[in-house]
Amino acid sequence: MNDTVKLTIPPLDHPLAGQKMTGAQMVVQAIADEGVSAIFGYSGGAVLPCYDAVFLYNEEQARQGRRQLPLIVPANEQAAGFMAAGYSRSTGQVGVALVTSGPGATNMVTPVRDCTADSIPMVVICGQVPRAAIGTDAFQEAPIASVMGAVAKHVFLVTDPEKLEGTIRAAFELARTGRPGPVVVDIPKDVQNWEGVYQGRGVSASIGVYQRRTRELAARKLSQAQLDSFFAMLGKAKRPLIYAGGGVIHAGASPELRDFADMFGIPVVTTLMGIGAVDTFAPLSLRMLGMHGAAFANYAVEDCDFLITLGARFDDRVAGSPAKFAPRARAIAQFDIDAAEINKVKQVAWHHIGDLKDALRSLVAQGRRLPQKPDLSAWHAELGALKRDYPMNFDRNSTLVQPYYVIEEINRITRGEAIISTGVGQHQMWAAQYFDFREPRQWLTSGSMGTMGFGLPAALGAQVANPERLVIDIDGDASIRMNMGEMETATTYNLPVKICVLNNIGDGMVRQWQKLFFGGRMASTDKSLHTKDFVKAAQADGFRYAQRLSSNADVTRVVSEWLAFNGPAFLEVMIDPDAGVYPMVPPGQGYDAMITGDFIAARKAAAVGKPSMSEMF
Repeated sequence: MNDTVKLTIPPLDHPLAGQKMTGAQMVVQAIADEGVSAIFGYSGGAVLPCYDAVFLYNEEQARQGRRQLPLIVPANEQAAGFMAAGYSRSTGQVGVALVTSGPGATNMVTPVRDCTADSIPMVVICGQVPRAAIGTDAFQEAPIASVMGAVAKHVFLVTDPEKLEGTIRAAFELARTGRPGPVVVDIPKDVQNWEGVYQGRGVSASIGVYQRRTRELAARKLSQAQLDSFFAMLGKAKRPLIYAGGGVIHAGASPELRDFADMFGIPVVTTLMGIGAVDTFAPLSLRMLGMHGAAFANYAVEDCDFLITLGARFDDRVAGSPAKFAPRARAIAQFDIDAAEINKVKQVAWHHIGDLKDALRSLVAQGRRLPQKPDLSAWHAELGALKRDYPMNFDRNSTLVQPYYVIEEINRITRGEAIISTGVGQHQMWAAQYFDFREPRQWLTSGSMGTMGFGLPAALGAQVANPERLVIDIDGDASIRMNMGEMETATTYNLPVKICVLNNIGDGMVRQWQKLFFGGRMASTDKSLHTKDFVKAAQADGFRYAQRLSSNADVTRVVSEWLAFNGPAFLEVMIDPDAGVYPMVPPGQGYDAMITGDFIAARKAAAVGKPSMSEMF
C-alpha cells in the first residue's frame, strides 16, 4: 500500500516546477518554500553541495531583488542547533540547521534531544557519505539514522534521490504538526549531487499513516457530554485553578486561555515552559509553580479543589511527589495533544485529547451559554492574601550585589516586553521568578533537558528571527563557558543581543544542593581558581560594550547603559556567591516540604531532610 499523500502547500503552480536541479538545490528551494528566513549551520565535505546551493540561491535572489536566505555560521554545530531552537521558540516557526556528516552531525544530538524534550519544531539537514560508502567506516561517517533515532521525533535517511524533495516537505510537516519536535534528514553526498526535475509540491516520504492520525486528532472536538461533565465539576468547585504548561504556547492557545480564565475568574499557575501563556501583570496570574515556583503559587496548588491542567505533564519538577500534588483537589481535568501524557504520572478524573486552542474555544462558547458563573470572590480574597503574605523577596540590605536586584532593575526597564533567554542553573530560576512577560514566546529556556550552554546561541537565533526586538541572554559563568565561542558570532553578524553573566564563581545550583543535601562538600563546583576574565574575552571577541559590575551603587546606571547600547553588549555582574534559589521544594517531596529560605515567609517551617538517592535529581 502506498501512503504517499499529495499536499497543496506549496501551490501546484510553483514557478520552478519542471526545472532541472541538483538534489542540493532542491533541498534549499524546499526550505525556502516553507518560509524559512534563516538557516544555522557549519559546513563540511559531506554537505558542501547544499552549502553551494545556498550560495547559488542567494546569488539568484539578489539578482532578482528578492529576499535572500541568510546562513548563520556558529563556532560549533551544537550552537547551530540551539540557534535554530531559539529561532523556533521565539516565533513558533520551524528552525533549520544544516551540518555535515560524522562529528558535525553527532554534535547535533544534544540540541535535537533538547527540542524533543521541550516539543520544539526543528528540521536538521545532515550531510552523509555517499551511499556506496555507508557502512564502510568512511571518513567522517557516523550512523546518524541510528544515533538520532533515539532522540528525534523522526529520522529520514534518503537513499532514493527521487524522494528527496518530498522528504524535505515531509520533515517540515512532521516537525510542526501534532506534538511538535525535531526531524532529522540524513542525505548522502551523491544524492545531493544527483540531478532531477523539481516538482514544487507533494510528499514522497511515506507519512500517510501519520497524516491520517493528525487529521483525526485535529477533528477531535469536545462533545456536549464532555462539556456538561466538565462544567459540572467547575460548578461544584470553590477554589478552581488552571495549571498551564508549554502545550498552551505550542498550540498558539494563549489568547483562548486568557479568555477562559477571565470569563470565569480562574487563577493561573504556569510551568517553566508555560511562562508567558498569561500576562504576569494580570490579576489572575500566580506566576510559576513547582520546585522553584513562587510560594503563593505552590500554596494555591495545595489549596485548590479543582485543577484544570492545560498542556502540562506533571513532570518531576512540578509534581515531585505525585501522590502529594494538589492534595485537596476533588477532581483533576487534563487537556493534551498527546494521549501518552494522560494518567502517565497523575490520575485524572476527566480528560480530552485534541487541539487545545479549539478545546478552549469550546469551553468559552459553552461558558457564554451558562445562566450564571461561579462566585469565586472568597477564593480571590484568599489568593490575594497569599500574594501579600508570601511574596518573592531577598536580602535587600546586603552590601553584596544580589542577582534578584539586578533582574528587578532590568525588568523595570524592559516592562515585560523583552525576549529573555537563559542558560541553565540558578540564574535560570531567578530569571523565571523575577522577570515579567506580557506574551508567549518571550521566554526561551532549556526546560526538560536543562542544557547548560543553551542561553547564548538561543538568544542569537531569536535575535535573527526578531531583528527589531530586544533580546537578552541571562547566563551564568559556568553555563556560558559551554558555548563561549558564540560571543564572536554575535559580533560577526552584529546581532544586538544583550548578554548578562551573573558570576558567582562556580556551579551555583549544584553548590546549593551540596549545601543542603551533601554536608557542604563542594566537590568540583568551586571555580575560584579559574582565571578567565570574561570582560577581556568579550572585548577580544569584538564587543565594544563590555563591563564588569560589582557595586550596588552602580547597578541602576550600568544596567541602563548596557540595555541602551546600540549593538551587542556584554555585562558581567559579580554577585553574592551564596545567593540561593528559593523557594525550593526538595526532590521527591510535596509542597508541604517547601523551603523558603531566610527572606520569604512560609506558612510553616519545613525541616530540610536529605532525599533518598533515587530522588536526588
